[in-house]
Amino acid sequence: MMALEPLRADHADALLAFERQNRAYFARTVPDRGDAFFTPTGFAARLQALLEEQHARVCRFHVVLGEDGELIGRVNLMDLADGGAELGYRVGEQAAGRGVATAAVAQVCRLAATDYGLTSLTARTTLDNPASMRVLTRNGFTWVENTTVGGQPGVRYVRRSLDASPDGP
Repeated sequence: MMALEPLRADHADALLAFERQNRAYFARTVPDRGDAFFTPTGFAARLQALLEEQHARVCRFHVVLGEDGELIGRVNLMDLADGGAELGYRVGEQAAGRGVATAAVAQVCRLAATDYGLTSLTARTTLDNPASMRVLTRNGFTWVENTTVGGQPGVRYVRRSLDASPDGP
């Protein structure tokens, strides 16, 4: 069982540890965040900026916690506007392949509709990340177009009708 919580300042230490522990794993399929992100000062500044965006309701950031309360992933909604947002997510290597991303994305889709008033979400992933593509299609997202993600070939997906389950109303 996993839990999704809104990002808070007291998640800082666990979140930085999670990002450091999974840096190489994430860099296999998404652009690396750069060395400055992983320093205590750089990370603190970035976290503060994220919390300010969340407070302004421009973005909604979430952490994914495992059964033991350990931070095992993130699910974010960015650039909330006109009833839509862009979905982003990452699950740590130790939790990968266990349905965590699929469940976390499903949960944030429900929150997007019920708590945040959104009606559609978009998401992008690199072509070399078939696991992410499966997470999106399992959650009712459909392919829209080819694009780039951090300079790499990618695809963009959309999910409309957030008030319905991926399998229908």
